[in-house]
Amino acid sequence: MRYRIAVPLVTLLMVPACAQVAPPPQAVPAPTTSAPSSAPPSTTAAASPNASGQDARPALAETRSTKTRDLKVEVVGLNRVKGKHLVAQLRLTNTGTEKHLPWTGEMGDNTRPLGRIRWASGIGVLDAQARTWILPYQPADFPCLCTDEDRDGVGYFIDPGRSITVYAVMPAPSGNPATATVVTPVGPPMPDVPISDEPPATAPGMTIPDPDAEPVTTVTRRLVTPSESLDQSEETADDGTDLQVNLSSDVLFAVNEATLTAKAKAVLARTAKLIDASPGAAVKVEGHADSSGTDAINDPLSERRAQAVRKAVSGLVTRQGLAFQAKGYGSRSPLYSNDTDEGKRRNRRVTVTFAKPETAGAEQPATPSASATPGVTGLTGTGKADGQPISMEVTGLRRLPGGLGLLTYRIANEGDAEAWFNELNDARDWMSFKYRAAINVTLTDVAAERQYLPGSLQVPADGGRVDSYCACTDLSGVRLGTEKFGPGEEKVFWDLFALPEGVTTMKVKIASFRDLQVPVR
Repeated sequence: MRYRIAVPLVTLLMVPACAQVAPPPQAVPAPTTSAPSSAPPSTTAAASPNASGQDARPALAETRSTKTRDLKVEVVGLNRVKGKHLVAQLRLTNTGTEKHLPWTGEMGDNTRPLGRIRWASGIGVLDAQARTWILPYQPADFPCLCTDEDRDGVGYFIDPGRSITVYAVMPAPSGNPATATVVTPVGPPMPDVPISDEPPATAPGMTIPDPDAEPVTTVTRRLVTPSESLDQSEETADDGTDLQVNLSSDVLFAVNEATLTAKAKAVLARTAKLIDASPGAAVKVEGHADSSGTDAINDPLSERRAQAVRKAVSGLVTRQGLAFQAKGYGSRSPLYSNDTDEGKRRNRRVTVTFAKPETAGAEQPATPSASATPGVTGLTGTGKADGQPISMEVTGLRRLPGGLGLLTYRIANEGDAEAWFNELNDARDWMSFKYRAAINVTLTDVAAERQYLPGSLQVPADGGRVDSYCACTDLSGVRLGTEKFGPGEEKVFWDLFALPEGVTTMKVKIASFRDLQVPVR
């Protein structure tokens, strides 16, 4: 039999899985928080119900479902337990007056197959310093250590004007932070949510499993943030541990040649500077080709090109004691589809991989804000969809810890008839993911001549492959209708990027709307 634990009590008491424990309000210690004074107020009283018997705790942060605007999501508890676990509690409210809203599909983790979706498995936190998306633990006999519609008796639907409270238990983010960014599949992430080290107060009737009571598996997604030079000479992918620099073979070499061009020196000089700033001692150089030609041609050519880059870069770096390895892989490791000319161009590359360089200065802290989408005025654009006027407004570009940035933007149907706005998923081949998402968005640092693309969540899949899910608004699965707008309807979308240190504005391009110069907050 599985056991669950009622964590609101000072001592953790083991109870059967079928039990529902609702401790009296006076038995629950008042949580405290180490959040800065500018953060939203934390829970300062036990989670006693209101007159209608629902969770009445004040919200620490809130967001709205992009797909279903009547679904409001509020964080009502974020507690570090035993210094290593994190308990997140979210209140889901149907703010409408007519429809019953299903919540399980909205809150389910879409990065893994779970069969029938009945769990709050998509609740998580962003460990920005480790570039990791943390999801609920997975027990041996259950999809997640989180609210289950059947087991917890919360029901599949939320009635109009009513709320339910759900929970998820996961590893605490690294570095013992005072706040965290809470993520869900529903809407934009919620930054700066204060973490309490007091035992969590819970909603009426809720019990929360103890992750130490049974074997559990940690479920995380590596966050990779890409960028590229505007001259298309190179692109990088940063996973928080290593930096992968893909150098364009079309820039480095003439066709079918392995002798470096005159332009190659400037491109390789930038790579050498990054290696000099890296704390690692190993540098891996890999040559790659597209699907044109045969292995008899591509294999030796990619090997010679890798060796040419190794020799040139090793002569440009100033650090001593570096170990360089070079190898050619021919066309066996494409990063992009070879079905398009653009994909082939990007697959013709020499990849240089090394430990992520250390930042030159201190990390800029996130700007405190009580809202997940801080207001910005005048950053608007207009367009058409199905003959209807469509408007766009950037609602925020805020800096998060770990060199990340969160972009939020509103799109609205200003017409009097229904319209589908499908441009957010329309993108060049190399930006595409396996699943539909709001990927047709870029940030550009004009001064540095560098473009930043939406981050991706890397998910191991069968056969040793890795699937990429956009770290942005999902438009697939239960959210297939997200791009459908009724007359006058508006929705808020989001994308997560790497954000260069020290910038105060970025050029933002969203679909076909006009370019905007957006301040970083």
